[in-house]
Amino acid sequence: MSINITMPALSPTMEEGTLAKWHVKEGDSVSAGDVIAEIETDKATMEVEAVDEGTIGKIMVNAGTEGVKVNAVIAVLLEEGESAGDIGKAASTPAPKSTTSAPESKTPAPAPVAIPAPQPAPVPSPSATNGTRIFASPLARRLAKEAGIDIARISGSGPKGRVVKADVERAKSDGGNLKAAPAVAPAVAAAAPPVSRAAVEAMYEAGSYEVVPADGMRKTVAARLTEAARDIPHFFLTADVKLDALMKAREDINATAKKDKDGKPEFKLSVNDFVLKAWAIALQQVPDANATWAGDAILLHKHSDLAVAVAVPGGLFTPVVKKAELKTLRQISAEVKDLATRAKSKKLAPHEYVGGSSAVSNLGMFGVKHFTSIINPPHGTIISIGAGEERVYVESGEIRTGTFMTISVSCDHRSVDGALGAQLMAAFKALIEQPVMMLA
Repeated sequence: MSINITMPALSPTMEEGTLAKWHVKEGDSVSAGDVIAEIETDKATMEVEAVDEGTIGKIMVNAGTEGVKVNAVIAVLLEEGESAGDIGKAASTPAPKSTTSAPESKTPAPAPVAIPAPQPAPVPSPSATNGTRIFASPLARRLAKEAGIDIARISGSGPKGRVVKADVERAKSDGGNLKAAPAVAPAVAAAAPPVSRAAVEAMYEAGSYEVVPADGMRKTVAARLTEAARDIPHFFLTADVKLDALMKAREDINATAKKDKDGKPEFKLSVNDFVLKAWAIALQQVPDANATWAGDAILLHKHSDLAVAVAVPGGLFTPVVKKAELKTLRQISAEVKDLATRAKSKKLAPHEYVGGSSAVSNLGMFGVKHFTSIINPPHGTIISIGAGEERVYVESGEIRTGTFMTISVSCDHRSVDGALGAQLMAAFKALIEQPVMMLA
């Protein structure tokens, strides 16, 4: 009896994927364990193995097809003595439309919608919005009109706040007595329709831009971070951290590395390795901050499983260093290098980028001094690391110079309160400024 080969679920949350490549063709003989195809999700590329021996009787989904649902039949394996004519109806379900081989639709594209140029909204007069009468002398009104100044914005110095000639003259000369322009009514802003791709394209001259379709990774990043920015009550804590002791410790440790036959050191610790170790220990020292929100409960994690933000073409990966508090600096360094390399080639397994209680994002190597990050659910916190730079500071009344970096911690206020976040930041700062404490 023929065997249906179905689209596998590469992670608990996977619903569909892209059949990137076939390693076999119809008529090929395969054995159990042979790699027959490659599947792509927004996070990884995984190989599909044959579950039994037989002959590939029919390929149901072309290479390059996107949106293939989990458990959909992608090929049929024939057992010994069977032919293609024995393929059952279960395997005859039409495949999703291929993005590489299927012909494009000939339906004419809708005509572009002309969008009128935006017009400045009229500023409502105070009497029309709140019923308050503007007291001003006739001369002041005339002078304000001639100068193009809204009389409602001028602070009056006459009786009962009456606007007089001197007030208009002062507004014309330095604007020091002008009130802020009234804000647009919230109801007006709320009435604005969402901007569609067609509407945005219609605003630009044809041929002045290039359309780059969003792939699965970019769509996932957009959806998750939009949800996070909307639904997670973020608050941010910022501090400057002195790096002199850490830089000295890093230099001393790297100097102990043995050289191979080519003269390359067997390891080279980075500042980011120290950051990960310090953040992992800080979460253990302030265990109530090693928390994530679970809807109707708070999960307090026993270990510091840290996601590391890795930039890749078209998006972002967050592989997780598990139990980072138990690992040495060298172990963390080697693991991060391996995870980052495989993340950039989409070779991570799902368990390597799922979970974690917190994350580290470092843009210091790009010269970024300070930034704040959006929390990536289900994490409860994320620390943002800026560039180390030499600064002048005062200590015990003396002017000195030292190397500092600015850090920012984003906290989910549902699971981590302000004082708790401040304790976590203080613990991290102490570890970075006295790195020998990481070994205690």
